Amino acid sequence: MAVQLQQALAVGQYLIAQRLKGRKRFPLVLMLEPLFRCNLACSGCGKIQHPPEILKRNLTPEECFAAVEECGAPVVAIPGGEPLLHPQIDEIVKGLCDRKKFIYLCTNAILLEKSLDKFQPSPYLTFSVHLDGLREQHDKCVDRKGVFDTAIRAIKAAKSKGFRVTTNTTVFKAADPKQMQEFFDFLESLGIDGMMISPGYSYEWAPDQEHFLAREQTKALFREILAPWKSGKKRWNFNCNPLFLDFLMGEKDYECTPWGSPSYSVLGWQKPCYLLNEGHYTTFTELLEQTNWENYGRASGNPKCADCMMHCGYEPTAAMDAMKLENMGRAISSVFGG
Repeated sequence: MAVQLQQALAVGQYLIAQRLKGRKRFPLVLMLEPLFRCNLACSGCGKIQHPPEILKRNLTPEECFAAVEECGAPVVAIPGGEPLLHPQIDEIVKGLCDRKKFIYLCTNAILLEKSLDKFQPSPYLTFSVHLDGLREQHDKCVDRKGVFDTAIRAIKAAKSKGFRVTTNTTVFKAADPKQMQEFFDFLESLGIDGMMISPGYSYEWAPDQEHFLAREQTKALFREILAPWKSGKKRWNFNCNPLFLDFLMGEKDYECTPWGSPSYSVLGWQKPCYLLNEGHYTTFTELLEQTNWENYGRASGNPKCADCMMHCGYEPTAAMDAMKLENMGRAISSVFGG
């Protein structure tokens, strides 16, 4: 099963409630960044380029809980940095599980196996392991040999202890479609609980600006990569709304929902979205009400948004589209790995 039934029902009820309340802008996933510090220095990452005094800072559990309550999103992704470096990450996760939030703890898995005893398996907790390809490709992306093997051991250990585990893969311009298909086959053999895929976004601070995809390149590449899945020859278990995958292949034409995945970190509420860093607000209400949203998204003509097709902006759009009667069948298929 890709998106577990309990989560799918909770998110569906939340979306219906927002519609009944007449809300035009509301969050679906909170990107909670309790620290920016990391034990890798990936060339495509823009989050670890902050100055040392910022990299040393952590959100307290109380600050995390306050942000979650203020935002109200049913799903909380915990990226970073590397969340397992946070000295109180177990306390943060337990508090969010107690609040019945669906948590995706995003990790490079270097510390995962030795950290498993800090956590309890829960339908509310999923470890989302960052893997960008098979051994050679992934270790090249993270600029360190051996990380792929460490991550695979950690995935197997987590699954053996009853944890939910998904993977998170960023697809770059140089990706070979056949190798990506072999990679998906390998992940399926591990018995994981789903795979999330998304094209990379060219963070201004990222050291490597050469390997990010333009919009038409994205569509062509994903059409080729996903052709066996689209034709039914492969039953890859994607932890994505299938409408979002249709969008990546150019079969849907969506506009970004930048407020759908707000980001809260040691610096506050990032404006305008998880990907663009144009300052921070103190409160979530300020983010929603004071941001000039018409200046963002592809339709705005903002060059920073022109090629973006990232999940954090377009999965919320796909989620709302899935509520339409004609799309419900495709959306329901994601619950059962279709």
